[in-house]
Amino acid sequence: MKKTTGKIAVLLACICSLLWATAALASSAVREDGTFNGIRLAGKVRVVEYNPDIKVQVVTSFPDLKVKVVDHFPSEIGEWQFVEYGEDFTIQFVTSFPDIRIKYVTSFPGLP
Repeated sequence: MKKTTGKIAVLLACICSLLWATAALASSAVREDGTFNGIRLAGKVRVVEYNPDIKVQVVTSFPDLKVKVVDHFPSEIGEWQFVEYGEDFTIQFVTSFPDIRIKYVTSFPGLP
């Protein structure tokens, strides 16, 4: 009887961890209004090496935000203009443990 109880406990633990991992992957760090921690994800962006407002990972699938790089008037969510000064927020490109994942696009920026 103890072996059966142990197997059931292991199976239950596996199911719970699988459900938790699925929920974590399904949730996006970017809110429905296009913000992350109160930062509107549109505007002038400066890339920094240390102390960014947002850590960003560039991906090709399952992004939190689709980003279109523009030269002028980045007003819509997902439109970013890269600048050296006068930024709205700063980002740091990382390969692991990002705050948000982005995908570069040429049209239809914003939430996926």
